[in-house]
Amino acid sequence: MPEVKNAGLPIGKAQKAAILIHGRGASASSILSLSNYLNLDDFALLAPQAEGNTWYPYSFMAPDLQNRTALEKSISTLQFSWDQIISAGIKPENIYLIGFSQGACLSLEFASRNAQKLGGVIAFTGGLIGEKLLPEKYKGDFQGTPIFIGSSDRDFHVPATRIKESAELMTKMGADVKTLLFDDPEHTIRQEEIEWVNKNILM
Repeated sequence: MPEVKNAGLPIGKAQKAAILIHGRGASASSILSLSNYLNLDDFALLAPQAEGNTWYPYSFMAPDLQNRTALEKSISTLQFSWDQIISAGIKPENIYLIGFSQGACLSLEFASRNAQKLGGVIAFTGGLIGEKLLPEKYKGDFQGTPIFIGSSDRDFHVPATRIKESAELMTKMGADVKTLLFDDPEHTIRQEEIEWVNKNILM
């Protein structure tokens, strides 16, 4: 059974829930600290923990075979948290996915493999996963789900071209995608990103 850390409201008492997905080398506990900055006071928060603190071993744009086994296991770990939330009676349109770096990539990938109306997807530096984007991997309709992707315009790990390709694909799947690319080289979450998300998605 995957390890999942809980915070915020008890899942049985919350109307909304967020799955927070940490980056490579980080932890469930560290990503939960985002709740100090984001408007998540009335949410149940679930943060799954990756084995060895890594969701998949190679770059998110590595040849698919290199990451496949670990990636499928990570997708199933997210599914475990998702199923817990659904079992508690919270509807998909009140579920949010929030991730940074590897966790941002994973949140976009998970949401797009079975697109439906969600509360929102918040990806701090991420894009869809794969050596090339394969539209046939993804199905469903986001029905206007707000999706945010923020990043450096020259991030070392996540090229801006992949962010733009991902945004286009998810827009075609019915998402309302907002990208903010910043003129700096930092691999981080910026105050401007926090403010945009709080104002437009986590109102």
